[in-house]
Amino acid sequence: MEQFGVRNPAIELESIGLGAAASVRYNLSEPHLYEQAIRRGEADLTAHGALRALTGQHTGRSPKDKFVVRNAVTEDQIWWDNNKPMSPEHFELLHKDMLAHVHGRDLFVQDLIGGADRDYALPTRVITEFAWHSLFIRNLLIRPERPALESFVPKLTIIDLPSFRADPERHGCRTETVIACDLVTGLILIGGTSYAGEMKKSVFTVLNYLLPEKGVMPMHCSANVGPDGDAAIFFGLSGTGKTTLSADPTRTLIGDDEHGWGENGIFNFEGGCYAKTIRLSAEAEPEIYATTRRFGTVLENVVLDGHGMPDLDDGSLTENTRSAYPMHFIPNASESGMTGHPETIIMLTADAFGVMPPIARLTPEQAMYHFLSGYTAKVAGTEKGVVEPEATFSTCFGAPFMPRHPAEYGNLLKQLIGRHDAKCWLVNTGWTGGAYGTGRRMPIKATRALLAAALKGDLDDVEFRLDPNFGFEVPVAVAGVETGILDPRSTWADTHAYDTQAAKLVQMFVTNFAKFEDHVDGNVRDAAPGLRAAAE
Repeated sequence: MEQFGVRNPAIELESIGLGAAASVRYNLSEPHLYEQAIRRGEADLTAHGALRALTGQHTGRSPKDKFVVRNAVTEDQIWWDNNKPMSPEHFELLHKDMLAHVHGRDLFVQDLIGGADRDYALPTRVITEFAWHSLFIRNLLIRPERPALESFVPKLTIIDLPSFRADPERHGCRTETVIACDLVTGLILIGGTSYAGEMKKSVFTVLNYLLPEKGVMPMHCSANVGPDGDAAIFFGLSGTGKTTLSADPTRTLIGDDEHGWGENGIFNFEGGCYAKTIRLSAEAEPEIYATTRRFGTVLENVVLDGHGMPDLDDGSLTENTRSAYPMHFIPNASESGMTGHPETIIMLTADAFGVMPPIARLTPEQAMYHFLSGYTAKVAGTEKGVVEPEATFSTCFGAPFMPRHPAEYGNLLKQLIGRHDAKCWLVNTGWTGGAYGTGRRMPIKATRALLAAALKGDLDDVEFRLDPNFGFEVPVAVAGVETGILDPRSTWADTHAYDTQAAKLVQMFVTNFAKFEDHVDGNVRDAAPGLRAAAE
């Protein structure tokens, strides 16, 4: 086995059964990974110096092909209603077959860290057969200092082999694609997909499993901090604006997607960002747009013209085009990836039904209710078969990555909110004046103005009204924001149609939350919009 960049012969891959590889390249830097990816035909160089890769049939995650090993330890710890089990025997066979698959192949290894807080950091070794995957994960996780690599000992190992095809009968999986997680031994096996996001979300899944036992809240959120140390976190599903709204030039970015909240405050799990680029513009999102034109950035499934120019408006390959770049590509990003306890918690939803107000103040009980609900909506054209808005409830704003029961995360969040007296807001970045297809997208200028007012405390003393459907408080007027937009009902041409749509959405919330009612206290149950609506 030929080796490149080995820090210490004692950590060669023979020790974990990968000695049959033709070559192993350890911790290569960006220029070397560019060279390998282009030479091997994995990726293309764009006109601005970024690396563009295509992921084939998988242009997003494959949640139905993700499995957790079910054994004596995990049996009573995992939320099996949400996580597909795999037997230890099937996992062992899968592992054995993947080790055999690397015979004669080149491998790339990156030794990285998940978690900026040293008290909770997860040393992670990522082994890939694609050079561009190695660059991707090098961008997304935290890079140890060079001297630390000499004694690096992983607690989590990821083996990612897109060319491997699983056998459902032999390996106990669903298709030829598999993401299998052994949370006890710290080993993740990924095969049959080139989508790089599976690697980063696998690390997130493991941290979501490990940290609650240490009293740390793992969160699918972005985070930033103001000049006075006023930290804020932004929960939200894909497409709700986590990355866009946290990239504020007046505040320092802690991270755009995954964080922990522990006794030392907030800390980023990652060392980079994985931003959506579809219809990205220099005018609306200048900091993120600039990353698409830098050496070191990985562009995923972005269409290039004949001159290597990216067309960020072209969604012909997928609407889920992405840019993966290190945190320091954002001018005002935090170097430490850490800050204090949040003063403000924002829960983002893209309500395609046009019912939600652009901002609402939440009590701690309402915050837990909406956190467990994890509401947003899909719109027509974003997924096959979606022809009208569809409600999506992803508990804790990240159900696919939550191994434990959501009540564990919800109760932990509620405790932290109370302990640190954080203010909570629900922000709708979706539609106003009607549902998708009739109304318009909430103006980002208005959203930014409302967020700025909330973060500065300017909304603390304004007049509020009680929303008749959801029971939360909505400001009546905010300086610099069109007053009419604050009352969604008034923006609809047909107010009766609004009432009908609002009643439907309320019932969707009530139906979805039924599964959590036995796991929360009465105050949280009373925060349900259905109960509020019935009481009016």
